[in-house]
Parts: sequence; structure tokens; C-alpha cells
Amino acid sequence: MVILGSTQSNAVTATEVIVVPPKKRRRGARAHFSQFKWLYLLLLPGVIYFATFRYGPMYGAIIAFKDYVPFLGIQDSPWVGLAHFEDFFSSPDFPRLLANTLILALLSLVIAFPLTIITALLLNELRINIVKRSVQTLIYIPHFLSWTVVASLTYLLFALDIGPLTQLINGMFGTDISFLTDPAWFRPIIVLQDIWKNTGWGTIIFLAALASVDMEQYEAAIIDGAGRFQRVWHITLPSIMPTIIVLLVLQMGQVLNTGFEQIYLMTNSLNRQVADVFDTYVYFMGITQGSYSYSTAVGLFKAVVGVILIFGANWIARRSNQTGIF
Repeated sequence: MVILGSTQSNAVTATEVIVVPPKKRRRGARAHFSQFKWLYLLLLPGVIYFATFRYGPMYGAIIAFKDYVPFLGIQDSPWVGLAHFEDFFSSPDFPRLLANTLILALLSLVIAFPLTIITALLLNELRINIVKRSVQTLIYIPHFLSWTVVASLTYLLFALDIGPLTQLINGMFGTDISFLTDPAWFRPIIVLQDIWKNTGWGTIIFLAALASVDMEQYEAAIIDGAGRFQRVWHITLPSIMPTIIVLLVLQMGQVLNTGFEQIYLMTNSLNRQVADVFDTYVYFMGITQGSYSYSTAVGLFKAVVGVILIFGANWIARRSNQTGIF
């Protein structure tokens, strides 16, 4: 009787093991959605936005493989395969566009991105709150100005006849430089604009990361006799390194996106040789010349390269024992 009782008990136990977990999983999913229903409701507008304005229009990328005729529509336009890509890669404009885009991207990556980190570190070292907040406000303000305003200010400051900075520099060094039309000065001006407009705004994420650094590490370092620079180098930078890596990986995906509006506003007939990038090229070929399929092929090429760079940079970060974005 004891053996039979044990057998029945084991059978019941085995049945419970098999049957109960699926019911718990189902109840857990319902409880999860019920508990966080308002968060999912807040998430819904973002999902609808990306589905409508980001993923939905991706269907139109099919015209990169067609000879798109607006009167025929996307479906009835004839297929041409990779003809537009072959024309683009064999075009004499491709090497020039690639070089101009990569140079501007590398300048931004090497100069503007580290400067954001340095600015955040300097702000973090300020101990007088009113000074710190005042400096933060002053460097945040340019971000809210449109590129049209930034370009207008640049033209006013560097105009050959009335520009105060142009007159000051030419007067001090005895030169006659036209900063707005000289191709050699186009890239420095673009980088300076980018630094002035976006550096302050970019420090927000790094300041948030710096706020999470354990203060006990600084106290222990001070007791050990570490100076301020040593504390920054051995404590602060390693603590925010995951944030730096994630933003760097995301920045790699924007290598070929140098910004249409800024470049377009600063381009003129004298500096066009160094000013033309993929973004402006897509505009000129697609809007002004009506080559919709060709310009879509160029844009699709940019997107594919951006995705490859993100995955490649993330793979390198993970192989280096750093935190990636996925």
C-alpha cells in the first residue's frame, strides 16, 4: 500500500510538472501586459510613427531596381536590375563624392566627437553650480538654432566685404582670403559649425553617465594621492567607456550622412568641387534632374553601408570586451 501510494504521489507530481508550467506562463504574460499596459500604451505612438514614416516608405526603395516612370507607377515601371548601381559606381562623380563625404565624416569623428567628451569632463569638474549651469545653458542654446540661422551667421561673420572676422584675420596676417568661396576653408568651416551647434547638446548623455560614477572611488583615489587628471584617466573615463562605445557605434552608422541642409547652404559654385557629398548629390539628381531611380539607388547604397558599419563596429566592440548596442 505504501508503494502504491508512492506511485500515485509520483504520478501526481509528474502530472503537475508537465501541466502547471504552461498555465503559469500564460498567466504570466497576461499579468505582465496588464501590469504595464499604460507603458505599452505610451509606446504605441512611437511604434505607429516608425511603422508609418520609417518602415512604410521603405517599399519605395524598390524603384532603385526599376526605371521608374511616375505615370506608370512603381508596379508597372520596368525592371532594370542593378543598372543604376553600375552607372553610379562607374560615374566619375563617385570617387569625388566618396572622398568628400568620408573626409567630412572623419573630421567630425576625430574632432567633434572627442570634443563632446572633453566638454562633458570639464563641466563635470566644475564645483560652483551657478557657473556650471550658466555654461551648460550657453553651450546648449546653439543646438536649437536651425542650420539656416547658423549659415546666415557664418555668412555675416565671414563675408569678404563686411565680415568682421574676415577683416580681422586678413588685417592681422596681411592676407586676402575669402573663407566662404575658398575650397580649402570649406571643411574647416563645416567642422566649426558642427562643433558650435552640437557639442553642448552632445554632452547631455555623457553628463548623465558621469552622474552615475561611484564617488567612493574618487575618495579612495584621493586618499591614495591621485591627482585630478589621474582620477579622470583611471576612474572617470573607464566608468563612462560603455556609453562612449555605444555612441561611437551609432556614429559609425552616420558616416555617409554628413547632413544635407548644412552642406547645401554652404555650397556655392566656387567650392562645389569639395562640397558635393552623397546627400546633396541625391537632391540634385533626384529633385532637380528627375532621376528618381538613380538617386534612390544612391540613397540605398548609403543605407546599406551604414548598416554594415554599425554591425562591423558593434562586432569589433564585442570582440574587444566592450559593451555593444546588441
